[in-house]
Amino acid sequence: MDEPVYHVPALLKETIDGLNIKPDGVYVDCTFGGGGHSREILKHLGKQGKLIGFDQDEDSFKNIIDDDRFIFVHSNFKYLKNFLKFYNITKLDGILADLGVSFHHFDDADRGFSFRFDGFLDMRMNKKSGLTAADVLNTYSEEKLADVFYLYGELHNARKIARTIVNERNNLPFKQISSFVSVLQPYFGREKEKKDMARVFQALRIEVNKELDVLKSLMSQSVDVLNDNGRLVVLTYHSLEDRLVKNFIKAGNVEGKLEKDFYGNIIAPLKAINNKVIVADEKEIALNPRARSAKLRIATVNRK
Repeated sequence: MDEPVYHVPALLKETIDGLNIKPDGVYVDCTFGGGGHSREILKHLGKQGKLIGFDQDEDSFKNIIDDDRFIFVHSNFKYLKNFLKFYNITKLDGILADLGVSFHHFDDADRGFSFRFDGFLDMRMNKKSGLTAADVLNTYSEEKLADVFYLYGELHNARKIARTIVNERNNLPFKQISSFVSVLQPYFGREKEKKDMARVFQALRIEVNKELDVLKSLMSQSVDVLNDNGRLVVLTYHSLEDRLVKNFIKAGNVEGKLEKDFYGNIIAPLKAINNKVIVADEKEIALNPRARSAKLRIATVNRK
């Protein structure tokens, strides 16, 4: 019996083209996962090429590629510089980050990423570190919970939801997805229930894994470790991530605040390769529905 697909990479050709791979280059796949992108990168590398794959999830171990050109790092990519130093790598020719959560995670009830199943409210990418979603729900103040749901889930009724969570947890702490979902349901109309529930779970997942902080760190580190003409390729799946990437490429900061030199030229460490974001066509979406929300941005180092 065939094992279920771990993850189907979106915009695979466009992503690999964006890396502009040199046969003897050194590349990083920040989100190794099922290894789909890494295997494709290796096809374009020669004997002297090198690929480092990062993943903090133990489930990715079974996908490790047996290839002398490949190094697997069991860690979060926020430690990119540390591990490059450990492996005596000074510069990179390309960095790829596919920020999407895999099918594997959504379909595993024990991981707690989806409201479609009952299970423990975990949501950690690294099951051995940090707070779980249950910890967040049971320990955060009402104000902090409201901020999480408003900022990361863009929910307008975030304060009401936070207040109800605090009241409910005083009677019985949250542990299971089912009890949490039952508390949320009165706040969502039937026509938008799935969409709004997904936003709540997205907000919790982002907070548990500090996803936006990690992305900001990667963007900043990429400027220091990429060679001249090196490529940064980022796939995002929701507006919060895409906005950060777009702003950093445009202005060199996640707020998108433009700074100009004496001559009026924008000062930014990266330069966009594609001024218009790349999205999947209908043919790809039909084969991989998850690609519908994928947005690809490609940049190169802009040293003058």
